[in-house]
Amino acid sequence: MLERVGAPDVGALFADLPAAMRDPEIHLPPALPEAELIALMEEHAGANAAPARPDFLGAGAYRRSIPSITGYLTWRSEFATSYTAYQPEISQGTLQAAFEYQSVVCELTGMDVSNAGLYDVASATAEACLLAARVTKRRTVALLEPIHPGTAEVVRAYARGTGLEVDTVSSAEAITDEHACLVAQQPDFLGTIVDLEPLADAAHGAGALFVAVADPFALGLLRAPGDAGADIVTGEGRDLAGPPNYGGPSLGLFAARTKYLRQMPGRIVGRTRELANGTGGGEERTGYVLTLQAREQFIRRERATSNVSTAQALIAVAFTITVQALGPSGMRNSAVLCYQRAHDAASRIAALPGYETPERGPWFQEFLVRGPLPAADLAAQLAARGIGPGFDVSSRPEPEARDALLFAVTEATPDTHVDALVGALAEIGRGA
Repeated sequence: MLERVGAPDVGALFADLPAAMRDPEIHLPPALPEAELIALMEEHAGANAAPARPDFLGAGAYRRSIPSITGYLTWRSEFATSYTAYQPEISQGTLQAAFEYQSVVCELTGMDVSNAGLYDVASATAEACLLAARVTKRRTVALLEPIHPGTAEVVRAYARGTGLEVDTVSSAEAITDEHACLVAQQPDFLGTIVDLEPLADAAHGAGALFVAVADPFALGLLRAPGDAGADIVTGEGRDLAGPPNYGGPSLGLFAARTKYLRQMPGRIVGRTRELANGTGGGEERTGYVLTLQAREQFIRRERATSNVSTAQALIAVAFTITVQALGPSGMRNSAVLCYQRAHDAASRIAALPGYETPERGPWFQEFLVRGPLPAADLAAQLAARGIGPGFDVSSRPEPEARDALLFAVTEATPDTHVDALVGALAEIGRGA
């Protein structure tokens, strides 16, 4: 293996890691009896500030109002203990849950087909770029700024392994006949709602595909990307599955037009009808099956469409339960409430002396705040007062982001938390 990758020894494989992290000595205390260990862990868990602490950090992960039925159903043993179906057709319940998930994703995105889910929004977007390159036979993809930097980095990592070039563009006018696709985020990384249709037209005019990276919760209010001309839609479904948990498993949405079905990565579940006795007579039954498995790497090896052959099934189940429990009207009402609370908070902050909330256009749940102190100092002052500040975007090239923090307010943000934030900002402003 070392010879194949061109490394002289095993140590060279890990040379990029800090020396202190390569093989650290771990000092473990003496073992504890089970009861004492549980008490210790409960003590440590009690030190966690969330969710009591006001926190306005978004930038890709948001606290949502999840119906209580989601957790109750998701953690039933039939779902919580199930594993990848290696003999899938005998796992009809697992397959039906995946099929329902796919149907929900298609409804939200306005697309024709969905897979059973990928690892996260970043890997899903990278897979969309690879699909576009296969379809168009082009070797360059374009990312429209502002896009989440984590998504952009994962796309670049995938591109390096497949020989693709990645361009970062500030306008759809930069798309040429060398680009396989244009990727745009909705809402974008700084919170602005994007008009997707002109972007789709520009991409199609250059013979490229248009990939929309959409927040599925925001789609309860915004126009479906498929209706705006998107060829592929990706997104992050983790927020609608449960509260943030210091990272953990995510859920990458991936939906596309029917003509790209055979090029899609991951697993796809189909529904069929079968005869009970298999002889052409008797009662018909509905059956669920994995389709197009010949695309996958455990069958086609290096000629596979993608090396993804699994899905975030439990997170997808929770996502599906939440969306179906809310229904179309509930999704819209929740999104409207989110929009209203965020705009109310922004208005209160903008009214404070020394503060402004620069806008780049219509926005949904995240807004920029510029205060009397540099962004890093303002964030530190808020943290010292027990408030989780917004994300520091002051190093970004957009003029509106200069010395600004990106705050997120959702439908799950209590009014008391907004009151605490406004009060803290006012106090900081008086002392500046």
